[in-house]
Amino acid sequence: MSEPQGSDGSNSTQRLPVLEKTSDTAADTTGQGQPSSAAYDPLPILGAGEDRNGRFWSARRVPATVLALLLLVGAGAFLYDITAVRADRPAMSWRKSLARQLAERPLDDTWVLVGAGIAVALGAWLLILAATPGLRGVLPMRRTHVDVRAGLHRAAAAMVLRDRAVEVSGVQSVQVRMTRTRADIRAVSHFRELDDVRADLDDVLADAVRGLGLSRPPALSVHVGRPGPKKG
Repeated sequence: MSEPQGSDGSNSTQRLPVLEKTSDTAADTTGQGQPSSAAYDPLPILGAGEDRNGRFWSARRVPATVLALLLLVGAGAFLYDITAVRADRPAMSWRKSLARQLAERPLDDTWVLVGAGIAVALGAWLLILAATPGLRGVLPMRRTHVDVRAGLHRAAAAMVLRDRAVEVSGVQSVQVRMTRTRADIRAVSHFRELDDVRADLDDVLADAVRGLGLSRPPALSVHVGRPGPKKG
């Protein structure tokens, strides 16, 4: 092995330059130019029993928009008619007819009962929309950090379970029906014993459900059968 030589052919050792810490840098206590330790602090972790998460609430944009438009049209029509009457103009025929019908028809009239039923149904529908979360297609996931909340679509969860199920030896095809509380898996096996395939599916799917990280893991229902007779 040869050693590095200088220009005169003799062995020489050169000292590498060393960066000295200047007094200005040593005296800098303002923190400028240095990374803040707060930016690297880990997120707060939820304790045991605090990681359960409720369903996501829907914005309910469509019902709110429809109701707002109906109220806007109705209020605008009444306001226009009242303004016209105040300006010594005759009231619109529809308002005269409506006032006469409300004054003359008894409470047990069919149309009065129908109108009341529609109003009650509409009010109950709005109350249900206001009191229920909605977004039934999104499954809440476990929260590991205070400020982080995630959800998984049921279609995506079903796809994961299906992909894991078809990896089991002997499984030919899989159908997955996913609800908020239950995962119904129907597999078709073209070889191997059905009990062995069922046992492997139970283990694989149980591990897959745990890997989804859902706040409320669904119950598994696994069915294994043979393919039906070919047609034709």
